[in-house]
Amino acid sequence: MASVVLGVTGGIACYKSAALVSSLVKKDIDVDVIMTENAAKFVTPLTFQTLSRNPVTTDTFGSIKYWEVEHIALAKKADVMVIAPATADVIGKIACGIADDMLTTTVMATKAPVVIAPAMNVNMYENPIVQENMARLKKLGYLFIEPDEGILACGDTGKGRLAEPEEIAGYILKLLQEKQQETSAPRTERKKDLAGKHILVTAGPTVEDIDPVRFISNRSSGKMGYSIAEAAVSRGADVTLVSGPVNLAEPDGVNVVHVRSTGDMLDACEAAFDGCDAVIKAAAPCDFKMAEQSAHKIKKDGSSGITLNLVENPDIIATLGKKKGNKVLVGFAAETRNLEKFAAEKIRKKNLDMIVANNVAQEGAGFDRDTNIVTFIMPDGSSEKFGKMPKSGIADLILDRVVGMLSEKN
Repeated sequence: MASVVLGVTGGIACYKSAALVSSLVKKDIDVDVIMTENAAKFVTPLTFQTLSRNPVTTDTFGSIKYWEVEHIALAKKADVMVIAPATADVIGKIACGIADDMLTTTVMATKAPVVIAPAMNVNMYENPIVQENMARLKKLGYLFIEPDEGILACGDTGKGRLAEPEEIAGYILKLLQEKQQETSAPRTERKKDLAGKHILVTAGPTVEDIDPVRFISNRSSGKMGYSIAEAAVSRGADVTLVSGPVNLAEPDGVNVVHVRSTGDMLDACEAAFDGCDAVIKAAAPCDFKMAEQSAHKIKKDGSSGITLNLVENPDIIATLGKKKGNKVLVGFAAETRNLEKFAAEKIRKKNLDMIVANNVAQEGAGFDRDTNIVTFIMPDGSSEKFGKMPKSGIADLILDRVVGMLSEKN
């Protein structure tokens, strides 16, 4: 039986943690709960003890259940450790190496993956110190489930609401499945199925200048493309990542080509195209550019406004599709309506092997999020729909399909 150690910190979102425990137990997962002192003021330990069917730990110096002290026992027992909700306080403590209660000492002692699901006021979440602490932990290998946007308990509206229990449970189950695969099969069989393959990935937005100080772009963060590149490298691929302007760290082992405009991205893709086996175009390049860019800043003149004369940019994926040969070509379709209809049309027009479609207006999907909700659509009209899940998980699902298509073509 898989083991999850759940840390619960002091926040109103504690009630969602109870639902998370219930969900995991129903999936036959052994759950041990560690509560901070403040968490116990929101939900009683008895609630979690009843749901988990295990004693709840609150005291670092509590009774010893085994031959070793309890925080070490739980640290070793965990297959995955989760903190949900995670307050700004506990995130800061972990980032600074502070271990002054049962939860933080267990985090310091465990070698299991640690998943952190923040929940706090939007202003706290956006505070540069909190953002810096989270960035530091991400670099150290800690995993994060991004909070949702909406009305918060304090009455403010914004980002900071704890992710829904089903999303957190799905993330945990994926980690447990990966760990089981690692122990049941040689790592090379599971992770190196793209060895010897060159994968070209695009990510992020492009930028089209209006004048020297203004430009046209979009909300793409590049997270999906970067997740795909990182996953492809871990599976043994040689990866070229053509990236528009993003605020993301470069994945280790990836050849990153930075570009600005759609024309630049097309040039970079064509330069790498001949030597690649598959293209996954997760970028969101601008469809339009200025017919003529102004050499000087356009000044206000007191009129009611200005009209921008835009012309279409070249279609990168369609250009590659015309000469793809035996390569695998995967595109993305970010729509706000008629999702499957528009996506199916793109497959035919652009000569794709698969398209990853998502409705960017749907909550939990789209740009600048760590999660997405996607549908895989194939040229024969068949499709696979997936619920909200981390983009890292979607990246592996895409690569699973790419591995299969490469095998068929060869």
